[in-house]
Amino acid sequence: MNKQKLSDLLGAIAEGRLAPADALEQLRSLPYQELGYAKVDAHRALRQGFPEVIFCPGKTPEQIIRIAKQMKSGHDLVLATRADASQAESILPALADAIYDQAARTIVWGRLPEPEANTPAVAVVSAGTADTAVAEEAAVVLAAHGVPVRRLYDVGVAGIHRLFANLETFEGVCATIVIAGMDGALPSVIGGLLPGPVIAVPTSVGYGASFAGLAALLSMLNSCAAGLTVVNIDNGFGAAIAAVRIVTLVAAKVEPASL
Repeated sequence: MNKQKLSDLLGAIAEGRLAPADALEQLRSLPYQELGYAKVDAHRALRQGFPEVIFCPGKTPEQIIRIAKQMKSGHDLVLATRADASQAESILPALADAIYDQAARTIVWGRLPEPEANTPAVAVVSAGTADTAVAEEAAVVLAAHGVPVRRLYDVGVAGIHRLFANLETFEGVCATIVIAGMDGALPSVIGGLLPGPVIAVPTSVGYGASFAGLAALLSMLNSCAAGLTVVNIDNGFGAAIAAVRIVTLVAAKVEPASL
C-alpha cells in the first residue's frame, strides 16, 4: 500500500464507489502481514515513500515467492536483491513476467516506472569492471524507484584521465554514487570535484591486504573530501536508497519531514 493507492481508496469511499467494509478488507494487512517465517511490511511505502525490498540470501525460493506475491497485492512493482542464478531459476516460473538481471543479481516483478519530468538524475560510477555487480545493483534499485540513472564505469584512479574525459556525466545530477574496491580512492577524487552529495560504496574487490573491502571502507571513512557519505561494503542497495531519499526531497522541493 502506497500513498497513491491509499488516496484512491479513500476517494472511492467518499464518492460512494466502495463500501467501507470492502475498504476495510483491503486495509486489513496494514501495517504488516504475518506469514509465519516473515512479517511483510505493507506500511513501509506510507512511512518512507518506498516499499520493502526482498533480500534473497537465507531464504528459500518458496519463501521468496510467497513474500513477493503478498507484496504484489499492494504494489505495482516488487524488487528482490542478491538473488543467485539457482534461486532465480526456481522463482521466475511462479512470478509471471518477472525479470532476473544476473549482472545486478536482482529480480524485478512488475514494470519499471517511467521517471517523472521533474525527477533529477543520479550518477552511478565504478572504479573497475570488477565492481559492476554492486554498481548494477544500485542502478536497478534507482530505476525501480523511478530515478533516472547515468552510468560511468571503469574510471578508477589508475587511469584517472578516463574520469576527466567524461565529466559531462555529472552535469545536473543531484547525487553521485561512487563504487570502488582496492584502495577505495575514487570517491575522494569525485568528492573533491562535485558540489552535490557523494555516496561512497567500498567493494570487496582487491588482493589480500584489501581484507575483503575493509581497506577501501577505511579509506573512504578517512576521506579528505569533506562531507563524503559511506555505506557498508558491497552495499549498492543501501547507497541507492540513500540517493532515492535525496532525489525525493529535491524533486518535491520540500523541507525534510520531522517526526
